[in-house]
Amino acid sequence: MSYTQHTREERYQIYILKKAEYSLAQIAALLERDKSTISREL
Repeated sequence: MSYTQHTREERYQIYILKKAEYSLAQIAALLERDKSTISREL
């Protein structure tokens, strides 16, 4: 299993989407990342 870090742009998107009250699952789907990856980032 390989791991790639989030880009600055992805981190910004996560921040904006979370502020807009998107769920972790929705953010993960939009960014094509695993839900747990988004959770760790937050």
